[in-house]
Amino acid sequence: MSSSRAVPIAGPSALGGSFRRFAYLAATLALTDFKLRFFGSALGYVWQLVRPLLLFGVLYFVFTRFVKIGEAVAFYPVMLLANIVLFTFFQEGTGAVSSMVDRESLVRKIQFPRAAVPVAVVLTASFNLALNSLVIIAFALASGVRPHWTWVQAPILIAALAVLVTGLAMLLSALYVRYRDVKPMWEVALQLLFYATPVIYAIETIDAHDTIKRLLMLNPVATILEQFRYAVIDPNAPSAAEAAGGVVWLLIPAGLTIASVVVGWIVFQRAAPRIAEEL
Repeated sequence: MSSSRAVPIAGPSALGGSFRRFAYLAATLALTDFKLRFFGSALGYVWQLVRPLLLFGVLYFVFTRFVKIGEAVAFYPVMLLANIVLFTFFQEGTGAVSSMVDRESLVRKIQFPRAAVPVAVVLTASFNLALNSLVIIAFALASGVRPHWTWVQAPILIAALAVLVTGLAMLLSALYVRYRDVKPMWEVALQLLFYATPVIYAIETIDAHDTIKRLLMLNPVATILEQFRYAVIDPNAPSAAEAAGGVVWLLIPAGLTIASVVVGWIVFQRAAPRIAEEL
């Protein structure tokens, strides 16, 4: 009597064979999560505007009244608010680290494009960023910032940040399914990254050797935030290239951004068929 060997059935892939289905599902999940987040709240979406404003208020008070690192920085309040909003988007988007585990019941029961789950988290963070960007624009104009042609760089910079966030979201969410230490490690990394990025301080105020500034600007988030400040808030501020010590140094953060997407996609694509089994 011949025995047959069981062949493992492959689970759904990252895109599930249909980009249209993947995009529709990611958008649906993002919209649903965005609406449910404030369901039953009296203020609703206003809370999404209040959170970064409260953080901005506390940091602005501390760093202008006590530490006073913002006195010599033009449009410091606008810079601080913009940096907080952009870094919050980075933090919320990479919060997709536990997204596959959080939707375990859905992943186990339904076959669908797996990448829709972490991408939906990034899309939800993008909705929040769009709302908070209105506050930045209004606050900037009220503070004396005048529109200029370099504002056209803003969508490109935000898109670059979104690419970085999406790559990291796919990578972290895939790794967390198997290695549960990833989430606490990433939370610590985010705290370190916050202070290693010119969010609450201007890069030119660092009293250190140019090598230190150059090392800080190897961080893709720092590069994007600094260029956003130069292009949108203060054209007299150092550009990302000037802060990094030359355009050639920007190739490193650009390469890290591209690498995050490539590596994130490869890791997630390989892990996707086995996610339900490993949960």
